[in-house]
Amino acid sequence: MKKSYIAMTLAVILAVIMALPLGCGESGELTKVRLNEVTHSVFYAPLYVAMEMGFFTEEGIELEYSTGQGADKVMTALLSGQADIAFAGPEATIYVYNEGQDDYAVNFAQLTQCDGSFLVAREPDPDFTWEKVRGKSIIGGRPGGIPLMTLEYVLKNKGLMPGEDVEVLTHIQFALMAGAFTGGEGDYVTLFEPVAATLEKEGSGFVVASIGQESGRVPYTVFSARKSYMEKNPDIIQSFTNAIYRAQLWVQEHSPEEIAEVIAPSFPEVELDILTAVAARYKEIDAWAHSPVFTEESFARLQDIMELAGELEQRAPYEKLVTNAFAEEAIQTIQSGS
Repeated sequence: MKKSYIAMTLAVILAVIMALPLGCGESGELTKVRLNEVTHSVFYAPLYVAMEMGFFTEEGIELEYSTGQGADKVMTALLSGQADIAFAGPEATIYVYNEGQDDYAVNFAQLTQCDGSFLVAREPDPDFTWEKVRGKSIIGGRPGGIPLMTLEYVLKNKGLMPGEDVEVLTHIQFALMAGAFTGGEGDYVTLFEPVAATLEKEGSGFVVASIGQESGRVPYTVFSARKSYMEKNPDIIQSFTNAIYRAQLWVQEHSPEEIAEVIAPSFPEVELDILTAVAARYKEIDAWAHSPVFTEESFARLQDIMELAGELEQRAPYEKLVTNAFAEEAIQTIQSGS
């Protein structure tokens, strides 16, 4: 009788323990999600806020990320199964779709809403005008990539034709652009942060213009996943989007100083004053999207830029390459507090 009572008691205790909420899903285990990011930049601060503030963990995700150094490399990692989610310019998903891929990548959450690069000169120039690049050379990025296309879009809007009025250098790999510039190549270079601010502190380069301010609203960087992965793992995509939206709200509500302190562990080699200055610079140009929603209007504008650059032979359908279902659910869930 005593043994039976003890066994019954233990069974009740075990049942109570099993019924307790564990905070990381029903099993209490985190789901590993492999993310490949196009580059490591303060431009993507909301992503690192989501990581450092524990938003992914709270949504049941163990995030494992790597850096592709180029949207083409990111998409290769996604399509080859080396990554579950890609973080890059949505132009890469358009190329993949137009190539006839059956299991193409679908964009499900937008993070940035303008170009995050800055035009860097060799000397300070507080009176800079775009006319000053006439007859000069600019290290501009990889052909077919959104950074180069946006730069060319700005130049053309300023009455400067690439290849005629200004030389745009496209032979240098994305990760090597700053080194090539400090090594003496080019009169100007377009750089992301914190690289541009680091050059300023070293005295080897000086920001003279924001490409994003000149180009206007563009869906610059978004999260995407293969159609098959999204169909098999809608809960993971939803949890991921929830974490991103929480981070987007957080950066809107906090100061550059607070943002810098939170993301500092993601940039151990960058001094806090630089991180703060960069966060302020991106806040000033309203670089971060206020929600994960990817609008049809911005998708159309992206394709306008691609056509103008001569990189798009056929426009891709918005309804095939973009879903806002997860973004809208994240907004509804988080704003309702559920």
